[in-house]
Amino acid sequence: MDHKLEIIQENLGYRFKDISLLKTALTHSSYANEKNTVCNERLEFLGDAVLGFVSANYFYNNYDVAEGELTKHRAARVCETALAVFARELDLGSALYLGKGEERMNGRNKPSMLADAFEAVLAAVFLDGGLDTAAEIALRFVARHDKLDESGDYKTALQEVVQRNPEEHVEYVLTDESGPAHDRHFVVEVHLNSNVIGTGEGKSKKAAEQMAAKEALKLMGIVK
Repeated sequence: MDHKLEIIQENLGYRFKDISLLKTALTHSSYANEKNTVCNERLEFLGDAVLGFVSANYFYNNYDVAEGELTKHRAARVCETALAVFARELDLGSALYLGKGEERMNGRNKPSMLADAFEAVLAAVFLDGGLDTAAEIALRFVARHDKLDESGDYKTALQEVVQRNPEEHVEYVLTDESGPAHDRHFVVEVHLNSNVIGTGEGKSKKAAEQMAAKEALKLMGIVK
């Protein structure tokens, strides 16, 4: 078995009975065209439907709000940005089968390609292990923001996302500090490889860092 398929199974916490499903889910059309094999587009179609049902069911059962609000919650959780983040956490990019052109164009890091791969892998799990198994994996990501809102530990969540890519580095930068000693006000930016991805404010540096991390996670589609 291809070593990268082993790694993805470990990251998923699921072992396939039919490993060819996982390989197909990770096969981009550029590779399929070169090798005359099957690509992941049909699985992507199915995975989109599975993810849509699972997320709709989750928000219906956990949020007592009107239809419009339910739609907003689901849209935030299954947008391309969010799915690409989920794919990076599973390290799907490194396991993609790409054609030579996409390899040269850094296809492994394209959000659209990663999002498609996540949906395709979810469909592969559904076909191999059933809806309950696919739902369990999907909800590991979709439901995460609820747990974050309870714990408030956005810094740890952001670090867990970023550490999947060893070349990326997160840094918190204090940009402003004001107010009297008994009522201080801090402003912090969080940088990803020197790019600002979130800004937070608080009455302590730690609180401001948490809010900056939360903004970064919003940008990634992980929290609402």
